[in-house]
Amino acid sequence: MEAVAKLRNVPTSPRKMRLVADLVRGKKVTQALGLLRFEANIGAEKIEKLLLSALANWQQHNEEERIEDANLYISEIFVDEGRQLKRLRPAPQGRGHRIRKRSNHVTLKIDTKVEKLSSKGAKEAATTENPKADAKS
Repeated sequence: MEAVAKLRNVPTSPRKMRLVADLVRGKKVTQALGLLRFEANIGAEKIEKLLLSALANWQQHNEEERIEDANLYISEIFVDEGRQLKRLRPAPQGRGHRIRKRSNHVTLKIDTKVEKLSSKGAKEAATTENPKADAKS
């Protein structure tokens, strides 16, 4: 079961927020929370809060399951550009320089990861299906 959380109009440039998003993409939720807790970037606080919101959304839909047993991971996280506030800064000789105050939108999805067969279990399954492969080698 997938859970989604969105954070809109964050007053940080999308480029700075993507650095933090790339840090946690594809990681397990518990590992991502640990990384975000000690990350110095200002966007880490906001993404940590968003991840906790996605966990609460997942728990709302799956009341009978425990978060610890669900094997949750960040399946998708992306940062889109938000609106820009355009301001003028005084410059020498009566001119004005344009200042662009950027914002962004962050979307985060968490999902449960299905465990794959171990390599030993996969080898056993392959040999039981095709016994002639053992005879040739």
